[in-house]
Formats: sequence, C-alpha cells, structure tokens
Amino acid sequence: STTVGIDLGIKDFAITSDGKKFENKDFMKSTMRKLRVAQRTLSRRVNGSSGYERQKVRVAMLHEKIRSQRQDYLHKISSYLVKTYDTICIEDLAVSNMVKNHRLARAISDMGWKEFRSMLEYKSKWQGKNIQVIGRFEPSSKTCSCCGKINKELKLSDREWICSGCQKTHDRDVNAAINIKTFGLRNQPRMS
Repeated sequence: STTVGIDLGIKDFAITSDGKKFENKDFMKSTMRKLRVAQRTLSRRVNGSSGYERQKVRVAMLHEKIRSQRQDYLHKISSYLVKTYDTICIEDLAVSNMVKNHRLARAISDMGWKEFRSMLEYKSKWQGKNIQVIGRFEPSSKTCSCCGKINKELKLSDREWICSGCQKTHDRDVNAAINIKTFGLRNQPRMS
C-alpha cells in the first residue's frame, strides 16, 4: 500500500513526501481589486435603494466566485491524493492559532486548509483509504528526515538547508512532509 505525508504551506498549498508540489493559487488576490472597487461603490450607495441592492448582489457574486474557484481547486487536489495513495498522513494544524499571526492571517484563511482536510477525510472514507492525523508538534521542518538531527537555527525564510549530521540537503517543505509520513506510519495501529 502507498503512503504519503502532506505538508500544508503558504508558498505552496500542499507538498507531498515524494516531492510533488501543489501551488498556492491565491484566488482572493486575483479578484481582490474588483472586489475592492465593488465594495467601495456599495459604500457610496444609499442603503435600501435599488442601486444599493444591485451592488450588494455584485459584491456577493464576487465573493461566491472566489469561494467556488477555491473549492474546485481543493476538490481537484484532494481527489488526486485519495485516488493515488492508500494512507494519507497530515498534520493537525491549529488554524485558529495560526491566524493570530496578522501577517499571515489572510493568506491562511484564504487557503482553506480546514476545508481541504475535511474533503480528504470524507473522500478517504468513501474510497476506503486511511487518514493519519498527527500532532502538530511532532514532525518538523527542522528535523532531518534522514538522520533525525534537529536544526535549531532554521528560520522560516530558509527554504533549503543542509543537515550538519549527515550533510544531506533538504527542501524545507518536502523534508517536513517526509517527517509527517514517518510519524504517521509510526503511529498507525499495527494490523494483527
């Protein structure tokens, strides 16, 4: 059976332990200008007028467009993963805590990690596949997936690093995904 670890990120939406990256398509950003203009127009209209009501519908339609683009993208990725792998290991992300970081809040909310996880869960159930959710402090981009040495100096901006223990060069996100897979397999209940 095939197992994959998935690291969810901001630069790339999802990174698999076998190195496949799904880019982060910022649907909100591409529609943001239109949305800003539409909302500004709405704020100038008189509340309750027919112009206000029409503009309110325009704003709602832009929000709906963003939502359905994102959902479609998440469906494509989750379907691909469930079709391709028997066991999917993901990190239990505390999205509510992460959103407290104001610099990343919009990016995180806009990505729909929570929605993605629930898609993975119900699709896996339908297909008879496994989902392993591991604690969010267990794996880390800082732990070498080859020798287990921890790189305490690793900064968020470091996209690649070399392990001082075994000299292996790591892509930060792929390394994290490999660690997630390793933890997921370790925590899997043994079949008798």
